[in-house]
Amino acid sequence: MKKKLITLLFFCATVACHAQTLFTVGNTAVSKGEFLRAYNKNKPSTANKQQLMEEYLKLYINFKLKVKAAASLRFDTLPQINYDLKNFKEQVLENYLNDAPGLNDLVNEAAIRATKDVRVAYFYIPVEPNAIPADTLKAYTAATYLYNALKKQGSNPADLASECTQKYTLTKYADAGYVTVFTLPYILESEVYNTAIGAISKPIKTPKGWFIIMPIAQRVAMGNWTVAQLLFALPPAADLNTKQLIKAKADSIYTLLTNGLAFEDAAAKYSDDRTSASQGGLLQPFGTGAYSPAFEKNVITLPTDGSISKPFETSFGYHIVKRLQHKKIPTDTNDNELLFSIKQQVTTDERMQKVKDKFLASITTLTKYKKIAIVNNESYFAAADSLVKSATGEKNKTVQIFAKKNILQFDNSNFVKGIEWINFLKLSTQLEGITKQGYVKLLQDFCGQSIINYYKNNIEKYNPEFESQMEEFKEGNMLFEIMEQQVWSRALQDSINLLKYYEANSQKYIWGKSADVIIFHAINVATANAAVADLQNGQSWKELVLKSNNQLQADSGRYELVQLPGLIDTNNIRQQTTSTISINESEGDASFVYFIKLYEPNEPRNFKDAKGLVISDYQNILEKNWLAELIKKYPVKINEVLFKQMMK
Repeated sequence: MKKKLITLLFFCATVACHAQTLFTVGNTAVSKGEFLRAYNKNKPSTANKQQLMEEYLKLYINFKLKVKAAASLRFDTLPQINYDLKNFKEQVLENYLNDAPGLNDLVNEAAIRATKDVRVAYFYIPVEPNAIPADTLKAYTAATYLYNALKKQGSNPADLASECTQKYTLTKYADAGYVTVFTLPYILESEVYNTAIGAISKPIKTPKGWFIIMPIAQRVAMGNWTVAQLLFALPPAADLNTKQLIKAKADSIYTLLTNGLAFEDAAAKYSDDRTSASQGGLLQPFGTGAYSPAFEKNVITLPTDGSISKPFETSFGYHIVKRLQHKKIPTDTNDNELLFSIKQQVTTDERMQKVKDKFLASITTLTKYKKIAIVNNESYFAAADSLVKSATGEKNKTVQIFAKKNILQFDNSNFVKGIEWINFLKLSTQLEGITKQGYVKLLQDFCGQSIINYYKNNIEKYNPEFESQMEEFKEGNMLFEIMEQQVWSRALQDSINLLKYYEANSQKYIWGKSADVIIFHAINVATANAAVADLQNGQSWKELVLKSNNQLQADSGRYELVQLPGLIDTNNIRQQTTSTISINESEGDASFVYFIKLYEPNEPRNFKDAKGLVISDYQNILEKNWLAELIKKYPVKINEVLFKQMMK
């Protein structure tokens, strides 16, 4: 009975495994999952799923036959293929080294916040990172007292700050003006956007001290500005007379600007901001919160590009600002340009640590990471101390013993030795005067780095999608190499058989309605219009290209009319005329066709004119014959039952 049961279980398991194999090429099995991954990536939108899957199965079988042939020739060991695979792996690896859903959440959160600017006031109680406990307690007590006092209506913020300073420790109050996403540290930004307008946040502990956030007002995001400025700097502690003299100078330059003085010339000659003066006063593009509220207020009130402000004062001096460009933030948080820009900023911002920590936690579990129990933290610190403080360094006995020990473990069988900790320390720049607390942080970094390195080196084992992507890339390169060898190069080099094939099939190679033409590509529509006008006035097309300073390019040849860009009506074309101008909306460039001579259809193509078509047809024949040989060499068997289930 047991024997029958075991036999039955084995049979069922075998059938289950076999059921997932869609087809075999020789002794190589291709699974249903692999086929569907490729099919779903490449299928066109069509209602006839059955026909589409049948056609794609034929194509995929042919693809696998060719890859099988390449593998039999050991193409997978070619240095160039392995070099390309290594480079590709490095390029895509970063996409798999973070928590993708977590990153998307951060991007979406930032995109929503980017549509709003918030005016915020705040209290700040500074605390040094290494402050003594008594000072830390004072700051905490001040923050708690301040929060409770603020909840009572009618409290004056400036008076409260002064009171807390006298009672406990230094407390500052300020109106920061409007801020937006990425203006503040992430922890404070989140409080700004999560606290209602007019409400008060709870005290927030940061590495620099305690904050209490008070959002005052909200507006639609003002976007990004590009401006040029003239700065008339005020010296420190300038008296009233000095201020009046500098203000008078700013007023006189403003009068010159209104009477036609070029802003760029004024910046070069008069501006005290020497960094921007040589660039005509140009400042880097900026958004909300980048400059003081006074500066920002005067910029955003400029009505149009080219507008120039009257002189206004900030803590730096008197400014005259010229608006050059204003780019609004899209209100649609699904806008692709907005999301791309936000993602670029998120990935370089401190908030990414949240994603990195979550990812590290997930792969720590996945790789079954653990420290070797018999190697305690004191052993790490002793080896580190001996390396740093001992005159013998690496030759120190404590270091040498530790270097040989297994200290970390992955997947119950893969180990990291102590020498890796020693090497990590040697590369660290934080060892001088380091304390035990510093060693604790270094050890955390070392263990985290070790986990990530092990995961990266074994990622195919943990991530089937990554493994599939690598295999697809490798097989694609192998396909290219085998096609180059068996089909493409053979056809190009076989000039005798190409000519024979043309002569035997010359009736196939007939011109449709065609023309000798010049195809012009212009850098913009204005250049294209000017070229059309010059051609109509009898100018030589070669002269036009030569004098265009690379604004205009041209390509001549005989083409069938249906091949020409931008042509819709091919029936009303005349010689020595141009087509309508075709505009590339995304790039702003333009093209048009100049017709030299027209030909009626059905004229035979000579071998030179037909050669491209002949090569393509001959390559198809070589490929067809080669595939017939491969099918004989590597028989294909399809699991018809499974395939029919897939098509339902």
